[in-house]
Amino acid sequence: VQLQASGGGLAQAGGSLRLSCAASGRDFNSAVMGWFRQAPGKEREFVGAINWSGSITFYADSVKGRFTISRDNAKNTVYLQMNSLKPEDTAVYYCAVYQSAVLSGNSYQDPSRYAYWGQGTQVTVSS
Repeated sequence: VQLQASGGGLAQAGGSLRLSCAASGRDFNSAVMGWFRQAPGKEREFVGAINWSGSITFYADSVKGRFTISRDNAKNTVYLQMNSLKPEDTAVYYCAVYQSAVLSGNSYQDPSRYAYWGQGTQVTVSS
């Protein structure tokens, strides 16, 4: 499984960015996908997750109402639309494949429950 994240960059506070994560090497259409981020000196934290069809999404409280996860199974790609960006959103963002095909409970917030990871893309938000 290979995941390629892209779309990061520099944005001003209040601005927007859209990250993409292209998957190859497995049946993407049945995979639960997650987004995480890691700021310097901090642990990797959950941002959001989406089920195989896109009908179920979960978000961290810190991004709820500002970030939106979506997916295009025909393109084997999952997206993270980030609006109303804040300087505290600055981090390396990672996409990952969840170990289970079912998105339920709270384990999807645990990075150790994800089997495959992309290389990360840097997002920097200036004030």
